Amino acid sequence: MVEWKNNGASETKVKVSNLDFYYGGIQALFGITMDIPSRRVTALIGPSGCGKSTFLRTLNRMNDIIDGTRVTGQILIDGEDIYDGTSDVVKLRKKVGMVFQKSNPFPKSIFENVAYGPRTHGVRSRRQLEEIVERSLSRAALWDEVKDRLDVSAMDLSGGQQQRLCIARALAIEPEILLMDEPASALDPKATAKIEDLIDQLCSDYTIVIVTHNMQQAARVSDMTAFFYEGRLVEMGCTEQIFTKPGHSQTEDYITGRFG
Repeated sequence: MVEWKNNGASETKVKVSNLDFYYGGIQALFGITMDIPSRRVTALIGPSGCGKSTFLRTLNRMNDIIDGTRVTGQILIDGEDIYDGTSDVVKLRKKVGMVFQKSNPFPKSIFENVAYGPRTHGVRSRRQLEEIVERSLSRAALWDEVKDRLDVSAMDLSGGQQQRLCIARALAIEPEILLMDEPASALDPKATAKIEDLIDQLCSDYTIVIVTHNMQQAARVSDMTAFFYEGRLVEMGCTEQIFTKPGHSQTEDYITGRFG
């Protein structure tokens, strides 16, 4: 079992210990142990079906909605065990936001998409909602493009704009961690560059964990990289080290395109 511990350069935000995950009788993750540093970008790489997205969804218990799943081991966020029987899942998902591979705006206005989360958590003041919407869209680098048409349907936005809207929607509830599951895989190069620039800006305020199949993207946007293979963490370390001097031949073979 490979373990990776934060070397102390940054505070640990998420501590994962001996994590196993099962879909019914099928084990998908095996003994995952890692520390995810605070306010850094951690990229999860590996071939399709290796457990990256499954692992990502364990961090906000999104897998709970799938019947028959089971988790053993421990995930601590700020020292609190999120799989403790007393853990509040609603509170967890407010703290740990998520952006999916395919943009999924609600069939509502741009404004209502961003205001949805704060409304759900009890914000009723129109003025406060307007402030949240402007702040969130600004953080998602979308405000200048949509500020004069907030009442327009989100479905009228381009694909790249829709994905940034989904990021704004996630940011509106003030999470501390942002999970991104291949957020740019369906976008053209120009829109992808905007998402990558946005990630670079956001990491000073948020802990970001991103799943990507794009090796160049992982090298560009992340501080740390974790390589998964067949449900196991093979290696994790500083991105520069993983891409220039990996410790395992399997990691090198994947990064150089010999398999995957």
